[in-house]
Amino acid sequence: MIAPPQDRHTARADKPVVLFLIGMRINKPLAVGKWRRVAAAMPKMLKELSARPDSGLLWFHTYLSVPVIMVQQYWESFDKLLAYAHDKSGAHFPAWGEFNRRIGYSEGAVGIWHETYLIEPGKFETVYGNMPPFGLAAATTRVLAEGRLAAAKNRFEIDSASTP
Repeated sequence: MIAPPQDRHTARADKPVVLFLIGMRINKPLAVGKWRRVAAAMPKMLKELSARPDSGLLWFHTYLSVPVIMVQQYWESFDKLLAYAHDKSGAHFPAWGEFNRRIGYSEGAVGIWHETYLIEPGKFETVYGNMPPFGLAAATTRVLAEGRLAAAKNRFEIDSASTP
C-alpha cells in the first residue's frame, strides 16, 4: 500500500460533475442464485468503463458493508451516464434486462438502488487530510487546503474561476 500524502487537500471543479451512487442490498442471503448475479454484474461494468476513457466515468470506489454493496461514481455529465446505461452493446443494458427478467421485484431477494446528484462549481465543500486522491478530488482537480482554502466556509464559496 502506498503511503498517503501528509497534507490537507480540497477539490476544485471548473465544470459540473455528476455524483452517481449505485448499489444493491442482499435481502434474502440464502437466495444466492438471485443476488450473486447482481453482485457479479457491477465489476464487469466498472472494468468496461475504466477501459474506455471517453465513457465519461471520472472515478469510482466500491464500498462493502454486508448486506449492502455501494459504488460511488463521478461522471463528466448526466448525458454520458445515461448514454452508458442505455448502450445496448455495453455491459449494463443486458444486466438490467436480466435483472428484470430473472429477479425482478416480486420476491424481494435483492434490492437495487441508485441516486444521482449534480455537483456544480462553487456549490460544494470537501477536505481530505492525509488521504490519497479520493472522491471528488480524484475526479476533478486536487488542490492544497491552505490559506483561504483552509476554512470550510471559504472552500464552499470558492468561485470556480479563482485560483487557490
